[in-house]
Amino acid sequence: MKKIAFGIIGTLLVLFGYRYFQNKKDDKAILYENSMLIQEQIKNVGKLIVTEGHFSEVFNYKDSKELFSEFFIAEKKALVVVNAEVTIAYDLSKIEYNVDEATKTLQITSIPKEEISIYPDIEYYDIQADYFNPFEAKDYNKIKETVKKSLLKKLENSSLKTNAKFRLLDELSKFYILTNSLGWTLLYEETPITDKKVLFELEL
Repeated sequence: MKKIAFGIIGTLLVLFGYRYFQNKKDDKAILYENSMLIQEQIKNVGKLIVTEGHFSEVFNYKDSKELFSEFFIAEKKALVVVNAEVTIAYDLSKIEYNVDEATKTLQITSIPKEEISIYPDIEYYDIQADYFNPFEAKDYNKIKETVKKSLLKKLENSSLKTNAKFRLLDELSKFYILTNSLGWTLLYEETPITDKKVLFELEL
């Protein structure tokens, strides 16, 4: 009887040991699958987000040159009409992150800065110039530079940058939804993202 009892106990220990190690193996497999799922999601989100806008501007360009004395001035001027397409893009394929399977943590360490592109269509009207002060290439370059600075200033005061940031954060919120559903923790640098509100309040 003792031999039978020891045999039963031994068999049970082997079965429990097998089940224990099998469960551990399954947990590891689930953790691995989860980390792969998170990395796959990052690849899917890693795309170019582009926000577009249109600006119009009218400039009066004027330049004066004194010749011989202040009593003889050669002037040139032009009416400049600008229609510009402006884009703000985030290349999310450049996101830097760490996946820690041991702590079930996805840490975003770096988000790419926005890339601003301006495509101005410049038309010149009513160009007037004196013989001694003609329009030259440097005048057109100066006008283009002034137009660019003006459009950048206009962009800063518009809702376009805010809209672009909102689209970025909306895309990043997919990381929070995924990690939260899997029981993982999302960090931006050292800040835990406990809900979407925290994410949208980040200074990026």
